[in-house]
Amino acid sequence: MVSSELDLEREYVSRLYERLDELRMDARRQLERVHRQDVGGNHQSRSERDAFARIFEDRIVALNEVDERLAFGRLELAASDVPADESSAADPGETDTDRDVSDGSDSVFRYIGRIGLRDENLRPILLDWRVPQAGPFYQATAATPMGIRARRHLLSKGRKIVRIEDEVFDSADLSTEEVNALQGEGALMASLSTERTGRMHDIVATIQAEQDRIIRSDLAGILVVQGGPGTGKTAVALHRAAYLLYSFRDRLKSSGVLVVGPSRAFLQYIEAVLPSLGETGVVLASVGQLYPGVETSIEDIAEVAVVKGHTEMAALIDRAIKSRQKVPAEPVQLDVNGEPLTLEPHVIANAITRARESRKPYNEARVTFVKTALAELTRALAAQLRSHGNTVDEDDYGMLREDLRSAYDVKVALNTAWIPLSPQKLLQDLYARPQWLAELAPNWSPEKRALLRRERDAPFTISDIPLLDEAAEHLGEHSERSAAIEREAKQQRKRDVENAENAIRNMDVEGLVRAEDLADNFAEQASRGTTAERAAGDRTWTYGHIVVDEAQELSPMQWRLLRRRGPMRSFTIVGDIAQASAAAGARSWQEAVAPLVGRQAHGEGWRLEELTVNYRTPAQIAAAAQQMAEEQRLPVTRSTSVRESEWPIVVIRASDDRFGPDPTAAFAHALGEAVAADRMIDPRGTIGVIVTPDGLAGAYAALAEALPGEVGQGAAGLLLPVTVMTPQEAKGLEFDSVVIGDREAILNRLPRGAGALYVSMTRPTQRLTFVDRF
Repeated sequence: MVSSELDLEREYVSRLYERLDELRMDARRQLERVHRQDVGGNHQSRSERDAFARIFEDRIVALNEVDERLAFGRLELAASDVPADESSAADPGETDTDRDVSDGSDSVFRYIGRIGLRDENLRPILLDWRVPQAGPFYQATAATPMGIRARRHLLSKGRKIVRIEDEVFDSADLSTEEVNALQGEGALMASLSTERTGRMHDIVATIQAEQDRIIRSDLAGILVVQGGPGTGKTAVALHRAAYLLYSFRDRLKSSGVLVVGPSRAFLQYIEAVLPSLGETGVVLASVGQLYPGVETSIEDIAEVAVVKGHTEMAALIDRAIKSRQKVPAEPVQLDVNGEPLTLEPHVIANAITRARESRKPYNEARVTFVKTALAELTRALAAQLRSHGNTVDEDDYGMLREDLRSAYDVKVALNTAWIPLSPQKLLQDLYARPQWLAELAPNWSPEKRALLRRERDAPFTISDIPLLDEAAEHLGEHSERSAAIEREAKQQRKRDVENAENAIRNMDVEGLVRAEDLADNFAEQASRGTTAERAAGDRTWTYGHIVVDEAQELSPMQWRLLRRRGPMRSFTIVGDIAQASAAAGARSWQEAVAPLVGRQAHGEGWRLEELTVNYRTPAQIAAAAQQMAEEQRLPVTRSTSVRESEWPIVVIRASDDRFGPDPTAAFAHALGEAVAADRMIDPRGTIGVIVTPDGLAGAYAALAEALPGEVGQGAAGLLLPVTVMTPQEAKGLEFDSVVIGDREAILNRLPRGAGALYVSMTRPTQRLTFVDRF
C-alpha cells in the first residue's frame, strides 16, 4: 500500500515537473519572439517591447527558482465538503469551478507547492502555498480539522519524492489497511533532523499553525513577534515577506519590501530562502548596508555604540549643521576683478534668514542663500560703480552677478558663511575636531566626548550608518554632487553615441538606424531595474513594508532610520528581548518601538504576538539555556521544545592535565578535541565554534591548523564544515553542533554578556559542548 501510494505521488509530481518545464520553454520562446520584434525607432513601441520582455524574464526567473521541492504537500477533502463555487485557485482572482484533483472516489486532493501551476486547459494542478485555500495545510489540527480528512507531506530530493508522511484527521471512512498506511514521522521532525548546510532551509512545508497565523496576519500596522530561540522567528519573518508580496502585490510591487538582518553572515544564511519561496523582489540588508554608498561590518566598542545609538545624537547633528551657517563678525573686504567691495555682515544674515525660511534641507536651502547674497552684492556693486561715474543699467546686472559668482574672494566668503556639506564630511569633522564637539555639546563630560574622537580617515562603523542617514535627511542633496552626476551623465551620453556609431558601422546598417536612437536604448537598458535594485540604491526610497529580524539589537537611532524608510508604519518586527547582546539594544519592546509609534500609550500603535514552540533546540539544551538566562535575570519567553537529542551536554576543561601546562595551548587543544569529537559523530554536520572577539583569531588559527581546508571564520566561513565566530555573528544562525569556548569570558567580559551566552547556547540543533578554561 505504502509503495503504491509513493509511486502515485511520484507520478503526479513528475507530471507537475513536466508542466513546469513546458512553461519554462514557453516563456523562453515568448521572450525570444519579443526580442525578434522589429519596432523601429518608435519610443513607445520600444517601451512596450521592453515591458513585455521584462514580464517574460521575471517569469523565467520565478520558474527557475522553484525546481527544488516544487510540490511539498497534499490535502485530502471529502468531495461533499467542497462547495461548487469555492475558490481554491492557483492565483488570486481565478474563478474556475473545476479546482481540485480527484481519484474517482469521494475524495478530492489539493496539492500545495511553492508556486501555482495550471495544466494546458487552465485547470489548477498545484496551489501556491500563499493562497487562502492552502491555509489548512498549516493550520488544521486534529481538534480543528477545517474540513480536511488528511494532510500529506511530500519529502523530496531533487525532483524525486523519496518519502510521504501522513496525518489523519478523519479516519472513519478508512479501512484498517489504509489507516496503517497513513503513518509517518512528519515533515517537521524530518526537517529538524537533517544537518544544517550553512544556508537556511526552505521550510514552507513545515510551517506550523502558530507560525502560519502570524504569517497571514494583516499588512497594516506594526506587528511585533516575540519568541525564544528555535521558535521559527526568522522563518516567520521571511515567509511573511513572501506572503505579503503575493497577497498585496498591487500595493507593494512598486514600493517593495525591505528585510533587515543583524549581520552579513545572517544575510548569507537566508539569501536563498526568499527566491525559493517564489519572491525575488525583496531588498535584503544588514544594518551596515542601509546607507547607499557606504557598507560596513565594523562594530564600535560598547561604550561608543551606546553614545552613537542614543537619540541625543539627532539633536547634536542638527546643531552641528546649523553651526555651519556663520555670519561674519566684521565687514569682509572682497576683490571683484580688481574692484574692491565690502561685504557687510547683515547681507549674510539676511540671506541666511531667507534661506532658512524656505524650510528646505541644508544644501538645497544653500542655493537660496547664494542667490539672495549674490543679488544683494550685485546691487551693492552696481551702486558702487555708479558712484564712480560708470553707467550701469539693469541689463548689466547679469554680467555683474557672474563676475561676483566667479570671484575667488566671493566664493571664499559665501562658503565660509554656508559651506556645502556631505553627510560623510559632517561626521568626519565632528569626530576629528574635539573643540567643535565641545562647543556643540557643552553639557557632555569630557570623557563622553572623547568616546567620539577619531581621525578623519577612520572607516565608518555600523553605528555611524544611522548618523549618516540623519545628516543626509537634514542636508539634502549635495549641489556639487548633483553637478558631478550631471557631468557624468553628459559624458556617458557622449560615450553611448560613440558606441552606437561603431555598432552601426560594424553591422553595416548605416542610414537605417540613428546613433542617437540606439544610444537612447542603451540608456533605457542601463536605467531599467527591478524595484529591489532601484530601492537598494536610493536613500530616500520608502518601502511598503519592512521586516526586521533580531530587532532587539537595534539602537534608537537605527529605528529612526527605519522609520524614514517606512513612513506608512507597516512593519513586522521579530526578535527576543532576552537575546539582546548589543550595548545600545532595547530592553523591552515598548522601548524598541517607541521611535516608530511616538508618544502613544503602552500597547497603542503596535500589536504583540508570541511564538511558544521551540522546533530547533533539543529539550535538554533549551532547559540549560533557559536556566542560565533566568539565573542572570533575563526576560525569557518560555517555550516548549518538541524533541530531545540523544547527546548530552558535554563540558571539557582545558585545565585538565592531558592538555598540558601552557594555558593558551591547552585551551586550543581542548577546542580541537571538542571539534574532532563532533566530526567523528557526524562527519557531514556543521559546527559553530563561538568565542569572544578577542579570542577569535587564536581559536581560528588553532583549528585551521588542525583541520586544514575545513575551518572558516565569520560570514565567509559558513559554507565550510566548521565556522569560528563571535556571539554577535552567530545571531540568527543554527548549526548541528556548537562548541562554546570560555563561557565565563562571554558572560563577564562582553557587554550584556548573559544575552550573548544565551544566544550562543541556543544555536545547536543536535549537540552542545562547553570548553572552559578552568
